[in-house]
Amino acid sequence: MGGTKVALRVEDGGGMRSLESDLRWQAFSDSAQDWKQLTYAVESLCSTWGEPIRSVGVAMPATLDGEGRVSAWPGRPHWAGLGLRDALAELFPGAGVRIADDGDLAALAEAERAGCRNLVYLGVGTGIGGGVVVDGRPLPGAGRGSCEVGHIVVERGGARCDCGRNGCVQALSSGPATLRLAARTRGGPVDYEALRDGYASGAAWAVAAVSESSAALAAAAVSLCELTRPELILIGGGFAAGLPQLVPAVAAHARALARPGSPPVPVRPAALGGLSSLYGAVSLARSTAPGPKDGPQQQRIGEET
Repeated sequence: MGGTKVALRVEDGGGMRSLESDLRWQAFSDSAQDWKQLTYAVESLCSTWGEPIRSVGVAMPATLDGEGRVSAWPGRPHWAGLGLRDALAELFPGAGVRIADDGDLAALAEAERAGCRNLVYLGVGTGIGGGVVVDGRPLPGAGRGSCEVGHIVVERGGARCDCGRNGCVQALSSGPATLRLAARTRGGPVDYEALRDGYASGAAWAVAAVSESSAALAAAAVSLCELTRPELILIGGGFAAGLPQLVPAVAAHARALARPGSPPVPVRPAALGGLSSLYGAVSLARSTAPGPKDGPQQQRIGEET
């Protein structure tokens, strides 16, 4: 699930058959309308699939309380208070369901695809998610929550983040933040296509916006590298996947931030593009023992399921 859209995938146990679909949230909605829209998409996919669903993994950017209720989700703030665990139990009756942080799942999926046990992953979309994988396991570790890379402060007194703090990398480098910056620089509205085309043509306002956004991303990534010493930095997410110039710009800024005696860590595009969290959710589903007694659980990655 994302703040702008939802990606869905169903597979058989042997990986021989699969179906995918997605939905884009209505711009002005409430949690009941969102859930109705999601229910229709799930039921349509399952009807086409034609077989019972045995296990489900959900990659979720929201913060959940111990009862599986949404306590905060800046991307869809009207979900606060929604009983997600109970709602999923109704949506997938009889299936084993696990919910985990989308950034952790994305980082693990990318680490598996890259064959790298130590990496930093940043997913740039409506917000900024991601995670850090050390020796094949996510930080900060089982039972200690997720690694909120989008809320690393990279500019004291910078733009206000939707978490309520100023200067988070999410407030400076997410898709919407980059578009806002481009609009201010251009002096008029800028949508995603205009930014992409403007950058490709060398428009000064587009180049300046992407450069500032990528500089903040590089600062966050390099700071994480100082703590965890990864072998690789991967940049993914839907916004980054559709703006291929972003990753080289982040790499250039990261090289400029390298300290003497500390070679810069390679920066590459994520192999799974905007679908890293989705494939992480599939892996979570595969690790979930199905059964009607398994209610939806909030899985902290690294815990035993």
